[in-house]
Amino acid sequence: MITSIAITTVWSTDQERDVAFFTEKLGFEVRSDVPMGDTRWVTVGVPGQPDMEYALMRPDGPGLDPESARMLTALVTKGVLGAGALRTDDCRADHRRLADAGVEFVQEPQERPYGIEAIFRDPTGNWYSLTERREGLDMSKPWG
Repeated sequence: MITSIAITTVWSTDQERDVAFFTEKLGFEVRSDVPMGDTRWVTVGVPGQPDMEYALMRPDGPGLDPESARMLTALVTKGVLGAGALRTDDCRADHRRLADAGVEFVQEPQERPYGIEAIFRDPTGNWYSLTERREGLDMSKPWG
């Protein structure tokens, strides 16, 4: 039986730069960093949430043919791919803190039916929703 999502991929064109982004700007911690031949296995996660990690994977790493790697790199760096939603208890305060730290926001905090959301990009181009869930929201029922 599947019990949880443990690791999800975030595409990284420069693992060293992206590790610094996640740790220094977002406050994540490195969970693993293992050399693997021409590449490395590196994961980061939110402190206090040990059961979920982002694997910072190079698009030109193992598993993709060269043409697919080029196409994926082009899509990621263009800013087309989302890498998930990060929950916060204060979207506006975290937006200010992260923007002051140099994080590129493509959408300022805005009211949504589900709460307050801002959108930012990592240095590779992946975008993330920074979301403060609306109090009392029952996600099992239609919004509105």
